[in-house]
Amino acid sequence: MKGYPAATRRFLDRVGDVGVTIEPVVFGADTKTSQQAADALGCDVSEITKSLVFMADDAPLMVLMAGDRRVDVAAVAETVGVQRVRRAQLDEVREFSGYVAGGTPPFGHVKAMKVLADRSITDNDVVWVAAGSPRTVFAIGVDDLVRLSRAVWVDVAEEV
Repeated sequence: MKGYPAATRRFLDRVGDVGVTIEPVVFGADTKTSQQAADALGCDVSEITKSLVFMADDAPLMVLMAGDRRVDVAAVAETVGVQRVRRAQLDEVREFSGYVAGGTPPFGHVKAMKVLADRSITDNDVVWVAAGSPRTVFAIGVDDLVRLSRAVWVDVAEEV
């Protein structure tokens, strides 16, 4: 694990052996946005899956969304049956996931939270996700991603 940022080492230690190979790619600069990550990898932005933390009323909630799509918060609220959904503040992202926004992995969080996987991520068999740091990502099959994150399939992308 030499050469990985501390947050990526924490993520790898936390998840341990999950039955799939997790080989983080380390970038020289932050790739906090999907487009930055896609540019650094030389792939299409749809191959990036964002791990976004929201607050559903007072509970944390993660949405896995294709990098070329945006989350429809009204659709999320309706899907989970709450009054209000908002993007988590930076300190809330860190509190519930254990990682900074822009580097939040899709699983291995410090506190349990419900995870929703938007069907937009199925446009690719393999996607790239954050590995605990804005400078690290790893490739994972969509089926493994959903299994490991214990995500529920939903349709919560904004209309294109």
